[in-house]
Amino acid sequence: MDTPIYDFLKYYADSGTVRCHMPGHKGREFFPDDIAPSLDITEIFGADSLFEADGIIRQSERGMSELYGTADTFYSAGGSTLCIQAMLAAMKQEGRTVVAVRNVHRSFLNSAALLGLDVKWVMPDYTDGILSGTICLDDIEHELAKTPSACVYLTSPDYTGRMADIRAIAEVCHRYGAPLLADNAHGAHLRFMPEDCHPITLGADMCCDSAHKMLPALTGAAMLHTSSEKYAEVLRQCMSLFASTSPSYLILASLDLCRRYISEQIRIDTELNITEINKLRHTFADSIAFADGDPFHITLKAAESGLNGNELAGLLRKGGVECEYADSGLVVLLMSPMSTVGDYVRLTAALDSALSAAGRCEPHSDGLVLPLPVRAMSIRDAVLAPSEEIPVSEAEGRICAAVKVPCPPAVPIAASGETISRECIDIFRRYGIDTVNVVRAAE
Repeated sequence: MDTPIYDFLKYYADSGTVRCHMPGHKGREFFPDDIAPSLDITEIFGADSLFEADGIIRQSERGMSELYGTADTFYSAGGSTLCIQAMLAAMKQEGRTVVAVRNVHRSFLNSAALLGLDVKWVMPDYTDGILSGTICLDDIEHELAKTPSACVYLTSPDYTGRMADIRAIAEVCHRYGAPLLADNAHGAHLRFMPEDCHPITLGADMCCDSAHKMLPALTGAAMLHTSSEKYAEVLRQCMSLFASTSPSYLILASLDLCRRYISEQIRIDTELNITEINKLRHTFADSIAFADGDPFHITLKAAESGLNGNELAGLLRKGGVECEYADSGLVVLLMSPMSTVGDYVRLTAALDSALSAAGRCEPHSDGLVLPLPVRAMSIRDAVLAPSEEIPVSEAEGRICAAVKVPCPPAVPIAASGETISRECIDIFRRYGIDTVNVVRAAE
């Protein structure tokens, strides 16, 4: 019998490809021995229970909380998606309006639909396509000033590594009595950088960390942190609303092992990697522009350098390097503290070869002006309505049902419940999106 999934995984594992993509373990062994199936259990006697944790799971969570300096930390075997759902459910319980910076992960939009949230959008100034932009503090304060009983939700770092000014935003939020929620899925390592820049340290009330993205943990391993004893009392119950009653103990075990790695090794590995990343950026400083932000997100500004990002990613693949993301304007190479000196040696050689072989064009900025579409119905009503998939060319004036973006997290070109405009269609086409899901028209 064919086993196509396993066969591909085995092929990729044996290929020796440099993994410039998540997960953060980079394919290297971090379990002490090869007995994973024997570790796969359920909530038997002595094994504790994730959503009623008072034993071994709680012991590990408390140890992780000490490392991150939080009021409390909760484990998730359902990725940051589960953490986002729980944060927003806690806000729903308090009757708060969510003020959200628009470059959200798809899980935020799905959570808004499930919870029936009223979302007020803050549009960043998008300077690197739909993936990255600058958040204007005044725009957040403007929304808070006219929105009583609000909270603020943002994504930082974004997909290219750009980081928001969490400290300044937190100060504004707290002045208005608004909790700050951060999607820090790409920033689980930030606590252990030379300068601690984790959202909880900088003033966020809650944040999620995808351990599997940047640290040695299995895919699906995440953490929900809070700086508030008040929210520590409700978040686990909120998580249980959305999660499986049979969480993976392999994922939980990987979080426990990750905790040991953080305690014993991460600062040494972080320093080594930052040195290698700085060397790589210096080597290619005259050949290609790099985006600023978290150093582990090596984002190549291809279009600004007169290159095509998709072509560059293809040439890197031929050189044995697989990137995290590419479009015509950008290439994202995602490293982690688990990356090795050998990875950078091979990446440097592959990038040198790719840049030599790539075609050149007139350098241009990939910035765009993305209008906020008109809302025709709520996110919840649009997601749950009967829908159909139609060509983008026929979508003008139709109401978006399910969201289509080239990758999360990115600004939704049109969010669920919004009317698709001609400007939206042009941007869909720019990113190679040929079809869109729309609310089915009444017959």
